[in-house]
Amino acid sequence: MAKLLYSATASLDGYIAGPGGDMSWLTEHLAGDNPTADRLLADVGAILAGNRTFGGDDPNRGTESEGAFGGQYHGPVFVLTHRPPDEPSADVTFVGDLDSAVAQAKEAAGEKYVNILGADVAKQCLRAGLLDEILIFFAPVLLGDGVRMFDDPGGEQVRLAPIPGETAHWYSVVR
Repeated sequence: MAKLLYSATASLDGYIAGPGGDMSWLTEHLAGDNPTADRLLADVGAILAGNRTFGGDDPNRGTESEGAFGGQYHGPVFVLTHRPPDEPSADVTFVGDLDSAVAQAKEAAGEKYVNILGADVAKQCLRAGLLDEILIFFAPVLLGDGVRMFDDPGGEQVRLAPIPGETAHWYSVVR
């Protein structure tokens, strides 16, 4: 059965996007080999994204690398939103509630990962007890402001356990 994985690249001070969702800061940090990201891409069966992430900035906008995983991901995409577009894309499914979005994405992913894109959807999945794993790549920069990797004022502490044999920042959510 599919697992839900939140993967993101964050600044060392914990931001995944700059103010206003700006992703341009990330462009210079995407160059070079990343065997973990390459391996992850092969194991992603579906993407579950929030509407702001789906319609937001892309550090590769206007290039061949635009899109998830530097434009290399080609598979089912589910967008959690209460405001689907009037003319949705043929290759994107817009879903109005978390449980349905997760169920549809897991079915589409089969035995692979549902990769979550977007801090708000990750937070919702974590709060609902649905998030299985977290993988964070860190870029050597301090943004100082923007969208935090996790921002849950008043939230509860969540224990994470390193996944044996995996990269340094790949964890399972301890339940």
